[in-house]
Amino acid sequence: MLTFPGGASATDDHIYRIDHTGFTIWLDCSEHGAIRFRYNAQHDTGSFPRSDDYQFDPDVPPECQPFNTDTYHTDPPAPRYDRGHLVPVNHLDYSEESMRESFYMTNILPMTVALNRSAWLATEEIIECYRDLDELLVLGGVVWGRNDANDYFLASHGIKTPDRFWKVVIRGDGTTIAWLIPNNTFATRERLDRFLISPIKLEGILRQRIPEIPDAWRRTRPRTSWPKPVGCNLS
Repeated sequence: MLTFPGGASATDDHIYRIDHTGFTIWLDCSEHGAIRFRYNAQHDTGSFPRSDDYQFDPDVPPECQPFNTDTYHTDPPAPRYDRGHLVPVNHLDYSEESMRESFYMTNILPMTVALNRSAWLATEEIIECYRDLDELLVLGGVVWGRNDANDYFLASHGIKTPDRFWKVVIRGDGTTIAWLIPNNTFATRERLDRFLISPIKLEGILRQRIPEIPDAWRRTRPRTSWPKPVGCNLS
């Protein structure tokens, strides 16, 4: 079972906690990549421009990060992959520093184009809408899995490809929603509701308790994802 330390130094499990401006990342040094993230999505008050400047994280030893910042290249018939953000830059656009730190490779993992630009993006848009109604706590991470057939980037980047990504969103009144989404071409926006999961089932898959989730919502799996409110501004 993974443990998440409160400090910034590595534990015996090679886990780092990195407190950036506006978000926190937990990094598994042995995997060269993040395993969990957390941030508060507050009322949208900014719109600083996006830089797309991918960089190494200066607060983390080089041996714990991917080998380079390049895009993830594959040849057909393999799926195409993006440098996918765990914490999206659009939810940090109130601060140029936060946005810059979101492009550190410690916040980036290989995501299929389908996931990054469709299902995962759909969860980000839901958060973008609801953060104007209520402050949200957003938690998430990866399931590395055992499918080594999709580990296309071990030689180029030194990092395996996560098999699934998870995300939990908690509103101020405790209302909770959770998704567990496959990192493949099946992960489209239209299928998002298929990836809804009860928090207690997600905890079983992760083999760890997520203490931030209210007990009243731990066994709840909604039938549909939260609908976008009328007039939601996604900028």
